[in-house]
Amino acid sequence: MQRSVMMCVACLMYQWSGLGTIAGQEPRLPPAAAPEVNPLISRIAFGSCANQDDPQPILRTVLEWEPELFVYLGDNIYGDTRDMQLLAEKYAKLGRRKEFVALRAAVPTIATWDDHDYGENDAGKEFPFRQESKEIFLKFWNEPAVSVRRDHEGIYTSYRFGDSKSGKSLQVILLDTRTFRDPPLKSPLSSWKNDYLPDTNPEKTLLGAAQWAWLRERLQEPADLRVIGSSIQFGHEYNGWESWTNFPAELMRMVDLIRETRANGVVFISGDVHWGELSVLRPPNCYPLYDVTASGLNRDWENVEPNQNRIGDACMDFHFGMLEIQWTGNPSVQLRVHDMTGRARVRKSVRLSELQFPAR
Repeated sequence: MQRSVMMCVACLMYQWSGLGTIAGQEPRLPPAAAPEVNPLISRIAFGSCANQDDPQPILRTVLEWEPELFVYLGDNIYGDTRDMQLLAEKYAKLGRRKEFVALRAAVPTIATWDDHDYGENDAGKEFPFRQESKEIFLKFWNEPAVSVRRDHEGIYTSYRFGDSKSGKSLQVILLDTRTFRDPPLKSPLSSWKNDYLPDTNPEKTLLGAAQWAWLRERLQEPADLRVIGSSIQFGHEYNGWESWTNFPAELMRMVDLIRETRANGVVFISGDVHWGELSVLRPPNCYPLYDVTASGLNRDWENVEPNQNRIGDACMDFHFGMLEIQWTGNPSVQLRVHDMTGRARVRKSVRLSELQFPAR
């Protein structure tokens, strides 16, 4: 993409992207109301699990692919504290990392959180400092004072992109899987990996009533492609770690909501587990629901869990995810996971026509 076009996108997205202030610098653009619809984009990079204490050279590889948007999916720092001053200091340490500064200066950046930047390992609504953590999160990511994100509990939000000439549109939805989540069901045989069991209690929630109602409204908005960012995995096989599989009623509620609203073009992106992979759910009476997990900007793991829903191999090295959208002709989206060298370790192209319900 030509740099002039990228800068145009960056300018238009200033207020919601977190580009206003970088590492203590003055804002580069004057405050302005964010447009309701941003210019259509074609390349979205994303990742999670980045320890602020360690270098993040993978972000230089990200820039080589010239993304038009970068999505942080959680564990963007490893805070793990109830000392909110210490949490803010850990964010500030990330903000001083030269690779992060370079990324944020070049690419519009948006974010949600997971447990470690929320404040406590595997925490949910029981975390007593969730409101204080939210304020630190919003300040670090330069959320505008007028942002609707400040008007409700939690940090869920969405963004729209479109092109009036082609009529094509993109929606990016970022979920909050922490603020409203009930405690998961622990296994009585819990081991070092702190196994959880699927909890069949229909009263337990992952997103909470308000976020579910909001999501229903978003899925009824027109879009050719919808990217739903979840800090925890959605489409994989249950493996005992934190994920949507711990709340099977909530997982099915998501599937049912997609079916009921007939929301075409849904693709999930997720993080948390310290490996990268592509999973797919094939629910009845619904198109395939793909989930690209990119979890290891500078964190890795010795073992990868079994996953019968996995397409191809998992990536155990430092990596990031990439969605590349072809809007012309027969529109498609390529789902990829790239390693430090830039090589695509996971790759699958999906036509948007494959992500649609039959016309009525």
